[in-house]
Amino acid sequence: MNISSLLQGIASFAWIGFIGVLVAMSVRASRKQPVKGLSTAAIVLLVSAALLTTVGAGLVFIEPDELGVVVTVLGQGGIRPDPLDSGLHWIVPFAERVERYPRINQTYTMSSVSSEGQLEGDDSIQVRTKDGQQVYIDASVIYAVDPRKVVQLYSSWRFAYEDQLVRPQARGVIRDVASQYGVEEIVSSKRAEMEVLITDQLTQVLAENNLVLRDFVLRNIRFSDEYAAAVEQKQIAEQQAQQAAFVVEQRKQEAEQARQVAQGQADAAVIAAKGEAEAR
Repeated sequence: MNISSLLQGIASFAWIGFIGVLVAMSVRASRKQPVKGLSTAAIVLLVSAALLTTVGAGLVFIEPDELGVVVTVLGQGGIRPDPLDSGLHWIVPFAERVERYPRINQTYTMSSVSSEGQLEGDDSIQVRTKDGQQVYIDASVIYAVDPRKVVQLYSSWRFAYEDQLVRPQARGVIRDVASQYGVEEIVSSKRAEMEVLITDQLTQVLAENNLVLRDFVLRNIRFSDEYAAAVEQKQIAEQQAQQAAFVVEQRKQEAEQARQVAQGQADAAVIAAKGEAEAR
C-alpha cells in the first residue's frame, strides 16, 4: 500500500468518525444533554478528514512498471506536457487526475488457435500470395509504450491503441509483404527475408504512433486445404518417381552384374578350350 492510499484510508475513518460524532450530538441534543465536548471533536474530525482527503487526492504513487499522464483542467490542452515517472508525485487535488500506462512489454497474438490469441476463434491473417495461393499466417507483435511519447499517445489513442492501431497495422503490413512472395518462397527460401521486411515496416509504423516494436514473431504458416492436398499429392508422386528410378537403377545394376558373370563364364570357357587345344 502506498502513502496516497494510506492517507485516503485514514481520511475515510476520519469521515466515519465525524458522522458518528454528529449522530451522538443529535442524540444528546434530543435528550437535552451537553454537547460541547462532542462539538469540538466533530470540528477536529471534520478538519482532519478534509485535510487528509485533500492531501490523499494530491499525492500519486506511480509503480516502477508504470508511466503517468496528468490530465488537468488548469493548463492549456488539458494535459501536462511531461509524464510522471515511477515514484511519488503531487498533483492538484480534484483539478487533476493521472492516467496510467504500462512501461513493460506487451504482446498481441493473432493465431488460428483460440487459446493463444487475444480474440476467440481463428484470428490468423489470410494472405493471397504472388502466385494466387491462399495462406494463413499466425504472428505475435511484441511492443511497448515509448516513455518519451506517452503524452502524445494519450492524446492520439487514449487506451485503444492495441485494438485500433497495433492489430490493424500488423495485419495490413503482413498482408502487403507476404503478397510479394510465392507460396513456396514463403515457406522455404524467403521466409526469413519476409520476416525482416515485416519487422522493419512495423517498426516504422509503430514509431510514428508513439510505440516501440520490441520483436515480431512469425509463429506459423498454413496452406488452404486444396493446396495442402495438392502438395501432398505432389510429394507422393515425387516419392513414387524416386522409387521407380531406384527400381530402374537397381535393375540396371543387376543386369550389369549378370552380364559381367556371363562374360566371366565365357572368358573362362575360352581359356579352358585354349588350354585343351594346346594340350592336344
